[in-house]
Amino acid sequence: MPGSDKPKESKVEGFKKASKHLRGTIAESLDMDTTHFDEADVQLLKFHGSYQQDDRDLRKDLRAEGKEKAYSFMIRAAIPGGILSDEQYLALDALADDFAGSALRVTTRQGIQFHGILKGNLKRHIAGMNERLVTTLSACGDVQRNVMACPAPLKDPAHRTIRRLAKDIAKELQPASKAYHEIWLDGEKHVSSQDEEPFYGDRYLPRKFKTGITHAGDNSIDVYSYDCGLVAILDGADIVGYNVLVGGGMGMTHKKADTFARIASPLGFIEPADVLETVRTVAAIFRDHGNRADRRHARLKYLIEEWGMDRFREEFKSRVGFGLSDWKLTNVPDYHDYIGKNAQDDGKFFYGVFIENGRIRDTGDAKLKTALKKIVGDHKAGVVLTPNQNVLLTDLDESAIAAIEQTLRECNVPFTDRLSNARRLSMACPALPTCGLAITEAERVMPGFIDRIETELARLELQDEPITIRMTGCPNGCARPYTADIAFVGRATDKYHVFVGGDRSGTRLADLYAADVALEDVIDVLSPLLTSWSKNRKPGQGLGDYYQQQAGRTTARQTVTGGEEPTCDMVQLEVKL
Repeated sequence: MPGSDKPKESKVEGFKKASKHLRGTIAESLDMDTTHFDEADVQLLKFHGSYQQDDRDLRKDLRAEGKEKAYSFMIRAAIPGGILSDEQYLALDALADDFAGSALRVTTRQGIQFHGILKGNLKRHIAGMNERLVTTLSACGDVQRNVMACPAPLKDPAHRTIRRLAKDIAKELQPASKAYHEIWLDGEKHVSSQDEEPFYGDRYLPRKFKTGITHAGDNSIDVYSYDCGLVAILDGADIVGYNVLVGGGMGMTHKKADTFARIASPLGFIEPADVLETVRTVAAIFRDHGNRADRRHARLKYLIEEWGMDRFREEFKSRVGFGLSDWKLTNVPDYHDYIGKNAQDDGKFFYGVFIENGRIRDTGDAKLKTALKKIVGDHKAGVVLTPNQNVLLTDLDESAIAAIEQTLRECNVPFTDRLSNARRLSMACPALPTCGLAITEAERVMPGFIDRIETELARLELQDEPITIRMTGCPNGCARPYTADIAFVGRATDKYHVFVGGDRSGTRLADLYAADVALEDVIDVLSPLLTSWSKNRKPGQGLGDYYQQQAGRTTARQTVTGGEEPTCDMVQLEVKL
């Protein structure tokens, strides 16, 4: 309105509002003999589970030749709790062979991504996934993303409830628009109407919204990193209620001190029956009050920082039809990766297979994709994707374990005692060449870096110490770097900010330890700290805990900003050590 000082909304908000509830001109473009979509449809595609990308290794040469970019698409599956049947997994494996260069990628959010899909194959690929009841709807976009859950495939009432709730939350906040079925599954065409999205309206959320659910003894999902985290409080195997966390998030922007990674804050305690209303209400507050002008600030964490938790809590209480109780104190949660043989609680077993940086493919002598296909097919194993990019094979007879390990051995897949802790607990995002946001490498260089740090840790007799090491090609934090013991965040070509001091329980953010470090220099930069940790640590003291002790910090950091100055003066800290 004239004279209004309300900030102008971002271009993406305009695309959403004009999209006829996510339809845009996607269907028309699919019928055209072109390699890519226009700007508006590129944004809308995300809601349907796909990102338009290009091979950045080829950009420079193609530009010099006057040719267009080498466009392709990433497709992401939304799989609540990461749970797949054997038939679903094998169908996804086959689709990778057909359209995605014979590779699947387990995400850090318990999903599956396919890369390198050509525009002409998008519809067949997405339809093929839906034939096995695997959707891509709301795997991306400004909506509730894939709902994560404790991956342990136990059959007690608490774990069953957590898995069910992950599916229920996903269904509750899935877009209601019929656009997805019209475009990808040849559903009946509908005329877009104002009431087509009773929760989201015509602008959806300001940006993505992430929910995770676990129990107080297991923080494998990094529950403090979510917009809305639910932690089940147990009495034996029964859930008595949930602690609720709000306002977590990993992304920030270099040289923007008003952007930050944030650990979620306690909202309160709710009864078991109030989970769906709780998540819906937190998302609704974000929908109504989140920043729609600047997408760098369009996350729930920024609204909470602006308001403060007292105001947010009062807003929440005014919207719900139940009482919000005080947060229940619990012990610091444990971290589990479940690699190797594990007993279920029904006489069966599950087996965790390490997937380096989540990439399932056959390369040279290592036939990981072949191995998993054979194991799942031979043993009718269920599959659970973990938040650490690994695969759990479930509902196995104990007699199957030896055969599984033999298959892994024959396919040259490292397992259990062949994995160092540094490699086993490592993660990296895809970064180059496909991610349009990547500043530098991550997945492609992480294995070689782990080789080097394994050597350094062995020299210092630290090879048996658990240590989380994560790498991202940009500061958006897809591999959750800011809660790791050590993390490398892409800053410029072949240079990284080095973060130190998180913890495996996911309850503490790391410090910026050293800025703009070339990858070849990282070991030299870290060596004084690793040496001191080796010599002076207390029994069982992890690197992050040791660093925080030596830095004199007694409380956990709530945020890490996008400013460029290291939190601790590295030289001074080395002298102190």
